[in-house]
Amino acid sequence: MSDPEFMTVPELAALLRIKERKVYDLAASGEVPCTRATGKLLFPERGIRAWLDDHSDGGLAKPPRPAVLLGSHDPLLDWAVRESRCGLASYFDGSSDGLTRFLAREGVAAGLHLLDAEGREWNIPTVARTCGGRNAVLVRFAKRARGLVLGREVSGVAEMADLKGRRVVPRQPDSGSDVLFVQLAAKAGLRSGDMDLAEIARTETEAVQAVARGDAEATLGLETLAKDFGLPFVPLIEERFDLLVHRRAWFDTPLQRLMTFCQSEAMMARAEHMGGYDLTGLGTVRWNA
Repeated sequence: MSDPEFMTVPELAALLRIKERKVYDLAASGEVPCTRATGKLLFPERGIRAWLDDHSDGGLAKPPRPAVLLGSHDPLLDWAVRESRCGLASYFDGSSDGLTRFLAREGVAAGLHLLDAEGREWNIPTVARTCGGRNAVLVRFAKRARGLVLGREVSGVAEMADLKGRRVVPRQPDSGSDVLFVQLAAKAGLRSGDMDLAEIARTETEAVQAVARGDAEATLGLETLAKDFGLPFVPLIEERFDLLVHRRAWFDTPLQRLMTFCQSEAMMARAEHMGGYDLTGLGTVRWNA
């Protein structure tokens, strides 16, 4: 393969022993996981192997997915996992990483907040493109207020364009926050070289902690964490945070216990206390494979 992580159309055609035209048809229908870069279709190798596994008719029982919650970090979801005592472990390293691991059967659910390239829709275009034909469903978790979290002594920042010349905490590449930051920066006419980028933060909390310590002047963060650290907040966008769930695992005890807790008065009270959340429709289906 030309890349250890991705396969090209000819490589996938050779693996499946089909014509390249059929590969394009599979990609267009959303049946196989794929992404488009520089005008070319690329297929994540782990996702393709998992897709083949899901479509195998060898008669062998597949081992259950591990009870792990993948994807993007969310402070309220993190709290709910602990308080519900649902038994789920967590591996939060960004939306794109979580999606890739979900396709590779490394967990039962993944938290996502991925805005499409046109800036119109959250999560559904990406999930429909990569999870078509898979045993998956996308359910609502929350809408979150996101914007610029500023250092206590920082002034003169009221919009993205004001980050020019400032020291900013970035998130890991291809995380939902990084994807959004790149889109908002481009819209504001900012390039990465226009800012002094600090060390990468791998969770929402780490990013705001860095600003609170004075390691940087700003980060694109959540209102709830700005409130936790007593930092100024400039609202920019309301984003949608959803859970991509394996349909079979949805009915198992860990996810059922978690989602039952998420419908409780304790959860609603916590969200109101934390601020920056709208839980309307939590648990309802947004997309179904």
